[in-house]
Parts: sequence; structure tokens; C-alpha cells
Amino acid sequence: MSGLRVRATGPLALVEDLGRRGLAGVGVGRSGAADRGALRLANRLLGNPEGAAAVEVLLGGLEVEALADLDVVVTGAPAPVLLDGRPVGSHARTRVAAGSRLTLGVPGTGLRSYLAVRGGLDVPPVLGSASHDVLAGLGRAPLAAGDLLEVGEPAGPLPATHAAPPPGDDGRDVVLRAVLGPHEDRVVDVAPLATGWWEVSERSNRVGARLQGEGLVATDDEQLPSEGTWRGAVQVPPGGEPVLFLADHPVTGGYPVVAVVVDADVDRAAQLRPGQRVRLRWVTA
Repeated sequence: MSGLRVRATGPLALVEDLGRRGLAGVGVGRSGAADRGALRLANRLLGNPEGAAAVEVLLGGLEVEALADLDVVVTGAPAPVLLDGRPVGSHARTRVAAGSRLTLGVPGTGLRSYLAVRGGLDVPPVLGSASHDVLAGLGRAPLAAGDLLEVGEPAGPLPATHAAPPPGDDGRDVVLRAVLGPHEDRVVDVAPLATGWWEVSERSNRVGARLQGEGLVATDDEQLPSEGTWRGAVQVPPGGEPVLFLADHPVTGGYPVVAVVVDADVDRAAQLRPGQRVRLRWVTA
């Protein structure tokens, strides 16, 4: 059998692809990899379709045993990668022999790493996707020690390129590009999102990154009707601490959306660690 046996998971390990498309109208969010670029890169290095399912690993700790000879790649947060205890590095294709064990350590920067395997993970889809949505509870449950992950058949030849540069994030302050949101006039002053630094809260997850700072003040107590929400939206609940929506955000919301991080920067937002500082930089749509 071609597959991986999970031996350890670390804080959280999920199967993710590029999510469920076109179902928001019936109340199903897209979900999918929090760092879509990292998933796509891993699959390109393996000759897989770019949306093939892989394992999203939060802060390392994943250990898997190969049940057949396999080619794998780790991307995203640059975690130490050990093959039978020997460092092999991330962002490069690695051949893993049957019976060998691959281990991901804690990344020095970033939050989420991706372990992809040539052929992709063969996980039964739910509503068209193998992804686990932590808010809706859809998709395969978080991985546990002893789980078996079957691997599909390769879709094409191995690409000539076997490695890529790791992300250049140094783990310091991050500036994300954003546009003003449709409800920016529902707070007294939206400017502090771009002029001050905000700290990523420990209460952040795949649903959203909660930002701690001086807080934004609502102009009044009037409730907004619920409307559709999207990845990258910055919503301000009554407490005044903005929440930057990530992969598993709710489909609708009734709090003011005062800014929207441009889609090209949302993957970077998904790699922000609790305690890291972030602010926005206004751009035009």
C-alpha cells in the first residue's frame, strides 16, 4: 500500500486542499489551506495538481512513517525536517524509503508548514473537498497518531525543479496591504489600523487572527444586518479588537467590516504567530 502512517501530530495537523468552491450561497465556506501559496508550491515541486491534498501542520511535531517509497516536500513555515533523524531541510523534494520516518520540528518563523506527497493524499472528499473546516466541522477529523493516509497515483512526470527558496519572513513586524472596508465609517477612526502596531492574540486560529491594540471605537450601537463575509475581511466586534478573517471564517457576519487585506497578502497573515506585531498599509483597489 502507498501511504503514510501518522506516528505523532504536534499541536494540530489537518488534511487541506484548496477548499470548497461555490457553496457560500448555501452556507458552506471555502476553507482549504490557510497558506494557499505554500500548498501550491509543494504540489508544483512534486508534479501534482496544485490543489492536491496535503497535511497542514501547526508549529511542527508531525511524524509520519512511509509505507512505500515516496517523494515528499515540506513548504510553508520553514520547519526543520528530519528523515530517520537526519536533517534534509524544507522546500526541497526528498525521497523517503518504505519504513523510514519523517519528522517536522518547530519552525523558527511562521506558523503552518505543509507536507505534500507525490500523488497527493487520497482522502474522501466532503462536498467536493478533502479540507477540514474547524468552524463548520466539515472534512476529515484532525489527524491522530495511528491514522493511515493513503496516497494517490502521480498525475504526471516529476518536474525538473526540485527545490524553491523558503519564505523570507524574519518573524518580525509585518505590514499587510489592505483597502478600506464597506463599513469603515462605523468606527470613530479607522486610521490606527495603519498607523499603529497590533499584536496577534493567542486566541487566533484558522477562523481568524484577533488583533490586540488600543481598540477601535464604534460610532453607535446600531446593529448591522448580517451579510456575506470573505477571507481577508477585518471585522470589528463590540469589544473593539479587530479580527482578520482567515481560511475558516464564518459565511456571514453582522459586525462592521472596516478593512479588507488584499488577497495576495492573506497567506502571509495566516503565518502570523501570536505575539507578532502587524499593521495595515492602505492601497487603492
